[in-house]
Amino acid sequence: MTDAVISPDADLVGALKALANPVRLQLLVWLREPERHFSQYEAIADPVEVGVCVSHIQAKAGLAQSTVSAYMAELQRAGLVRATRVGKWTHYKRDEERIAELVAQLGQTL
Repeated sequence: MTDAVISPDADLVGALKALANPVRLQLLVWLREPERHFSQYEAIADPVEVGVCVSHIQAKAGLAQSTVSAYMAELQRAGLVRATRVGKWTHYKRDEERIAELVAQLGQTL
């Protein structure tokens, strides 16, 4: 009897790659409780409903805007966050439904 090689789902692999970076993982942790982690910033939109402004994420992380934008784009491609434009600013919010799906899929895969 031979063991079949099972290729993991590409979406799951992409999400795991995005989470492998400790800074991106920290950003997701902060976005889980935006009112707690971003309360010192004046929001132009509801951080729970709309998300957190990328400039506030950048200020908290202490990283260059281009670095934070690249990290958030990677999280968005992995389906872990959603982006919403409010005026000229991009706000990011965790995609809790997709995160739950990925966690379940990981449990089934492993």
